[in-house]
Amino acid sequence: MDTVAKALEEVLTSALPQGCITVGVYEAAKSLNVDPDNVVLCILATDEDDVKDVALQIHFTLIQAFCCENDINILRVNNTHRLAQILGGGKQSGGEPMDLHCVLVTSPHSPSWKDPALSKLSLFCRESRCMDQWVPIINLPER
Repeated sequence: MDTVAKALEEVLTSALPQGCITVGVYEAAKSLNVDPDNVVLCILATDEDDVKDVALQIHFTLIQAFCCENDINILRVNNTHRLAQILGGGKQSGGEPMDLHCVLVTSPHSPSWKDPALSKLSLFCRESRCMDQWVPIINLPER
């Protein structure tokens, strides 16, 4: 599982400078609606406090259903603090915290983009689905 967490970190750090990251539940829903074929990975992130947030869980259910319908790999991450670190601190340009509950990784417009870490994540998601685990949970360890 550590190699999967490392692969996820590699995918996020390589996609970020290319502008291939969409952050936020609302922004992700808009992106999924406009161009679902461009989305290669959906990450749903929660902390212990978020488990009791019914509205967030409803959003997650809808996003998961849409991703399953459109063959988009989904991962759940249980450490939004670490996810914020990977994505550059988790602050918007105005200093407000980003909504890291949903992060989409999109394919860059370069057709030659082949990321071995993304391939590893895709394989992990496919193997998880074979074991009836449609949304595998990844533990992002603190650094």
